[in-house]
This record gives sequence, C-alpha cells and structure tokens, in this order.
Amino acid sequence: MKLKILPPTLRKNNRYLAIDIKSEKEISKDELVIATWDACIRFKGECETSNFNLWVMRFYKLKNSNGYYHYKAILKCQRGFENQVRSSLSVLTKLKNHSISINTLGLSGTISGAISKYIN
Repeated sequence: MKLKILPPTLRKNNRYLAIDIKSEKEISKDELVIATWDACIRFKGECETSNFNLWVMRFYKLKNSNGYYHYKAILKCQRGFENQVRSSLSVLTKLKNHSISINTLGLSGTISGAISKYIN
C-alpha cells in the first residue's frame, strides 16, 4: 500500500536562517550540527528545542581570512521559533576549546531564496 503525502495545510512550515561562521579551527558540517543542537539544548532545554525542527541544510566553506576559517550555512527551523534559534546560537562561543562566532545574515521562506539573497 502506497503512503499518502500530507496536504500542504497539514505540513509544518519551515523558515531558513542564513548564518555566517568564523572559527579558529576547521569545522565540518557534522560538528556544526552537534554544536547547534548542544547550544539550543543548553539555552532553551530539551522540551523547547524539540519544537525547533532544527537542521543544517547547506554548508559552504569560503576563503580563510585573517587566520580564521570562514563558513556560511543554511539552517532549517520551524516557523515561529526563529528568534529562539538565533538567541541560542548567539550563546555559542566555543567549539572544542576554540573560539567560534556565529552571526545571522537573514531569514527566508525557501532554501533557494536564502541562497540567492545571503550566500551568493
């Protein structure tokens, strides 16, 4: 039996955060996923973080600048929780005893919109 797809009215609405990351050491997409979840859980708790529907959709490595590794990424979160995710990411300053800085570039309703506005 074939599974039915949920109609658009019953699906969760997502928003996509474009973020800018600068780090003292090289990081991977998996390390960023772990760091964002850890920051959200420490700042908001497990019950609140479970509502975020948080995931790293895209991860881009850019040229190094002034001795720092520079990255940009697209994070998916559920609509209505964008500010909680932003505040949780601002708390994140260390990753494996190395400094890290995460800034939000902008918010979009689609992945392609976030890439065209904030990544390129």
